[in-house]
Amino acid sequence: MSKTVYLGMTADIMHPGLINIIKEATKYGKVMIGLLTDSAIASHKRLPHLTYEQREEVVCNIRGVDQVVPQEDWSYVPNLLKYRPDYIIHGDDWVSGPLKQIREDVYKTMKEIGGEVIEIPYTKGINSSALNNDIKAIGTTPDVRLKTLRRLIAAKPIVRILEAHSGLSGLIIENIEVQKGDRQMAFDGMWSSSLTDSTCKGKPDIEAVDLTTRLQDLNNILECTTKPIIFDGDTGGKVEHFVFTVRTLERHGISAVIIEDKVGLKKNSLFGTSVQQNQASVEEFCAKLQAGKNAQVTKDFMIIARIESLICGKPIEDALERASAYVKAGADGIMIHSKDKSGEDIRQFCKLFRTQDTVTPIIAVPTTYNQFTESELHSWGINVVIYANHMLRASYPAMYKVAQLILENERSLEADPYCMPIKQILELIPGTK
Repeated sequence: MSKTVYLGMTADIMHPGLINIIKEATKYGKVMIGLLTDSAIASHKRLPHLTYEQREEVVCNIRGVDQVVPQEDWSYVPNLLKYRPDYIIHGDDWVSGPLKQIREDVYKTMKEIGGEVIEIPYTKGINSSALNNDIKAIGTTPDVRLKTLRRLIAAKPIVRILEAHSGLSGLIIENIEVQKGDRQMAFDGMWSSSLTDSTCKGKPDIEAVDLTTRLQDLNNILECTTKPIIFDGDTGGKVEHFVFTVRTLERHGISAVIIEDKVGLKKNSLFGTSVQQNQASVEEFCAKLQAGKNAQVTKDFMIIARIESLICGKPIEDALERASAYVKAGADGIMIHSKDKSGEDIRQFCKLFRTQDTVTPIIAVPTTYNQFTESELHSWGINVVIYANHMLRASYPAMYKVAQLILENERSLEADPYCMPIKQILELIPGTK
């Protein structure tokens, strides 16, 4: 009876190292590929460029592969216990580093089931991270970028979005990573905020900056990044105008637009009831949502309904009634907003909403209740967290401090610790050299 060799892989970027390990595996028996699902990968590193189905088709057609099964966990252990292979094969790059614990778990499990671990030398000269950077340098297409947000929501416990107001801030979001154990922490996408767009231009956040002007700035971000973008659509304007907004954003490859159920001159929600905030009727807002859904061309573009009931001082019951109506009208997600620092009203809303709807994504902007971690927000039923204005808020104090120091000292020497070196600035932007 032929023996089975288990090989777990992502197979997003195929390279000679992967072909080499498959060839080596065939020497020991029939090769079973445990192909990691999007959710297994995205919980620890970036979402694959290719979908699971695309990766599966590639791997199934590689010589030497006898069977492909989904690996739905970052750990190999569940599949090893399920399929009980005679061998598992892996490169020796996991002896140290973030996969060290994974290796220890594999050895323990294989001993329990009477199997053997085969380690082969890691193929030198192959760097998956470098290959991924090369792919990102090529850029992306509107169609690929547009589809990514839905994939992320389906794959990840919580999707992490950060505000970008310029190409430079977009590049930071695109590239920054933090390693925590065997997890690679990164931002999943960007938020194009009307507040920060307006503030950058020295204008109030009252929808004074029109869509055409905002798109000019958004193009700067689109040109140098690949991650999905959620667009802050304020109230969406008139129904007749909103349909054109949807078409325009979709054509540019924006993944989603969020519109709020308020009417009249826009006033920032964080003012709460200290200013007059007028909420649209349910019928009026549902008509706008339906018009937007009818206008979009692809099924991938998302229109998310932002509920302002808690901002306007209304009870949670009002927010729940509106959420139900908006979902029926076609909303692809619900954003619930509040200026209450306790976060208790958001938690209650999410828990109650999840008793009636377990599918529709919930989006939260925890600006005022920022004491809660992403895992805590996820436990409430939240799918997407938006850090809505932090990049701009961080930049202003730094610029103010530098300007102040130059004035006080009549030279720029004292401001140097607050500034990037010129050489680093020159190396920051791809294609500068």
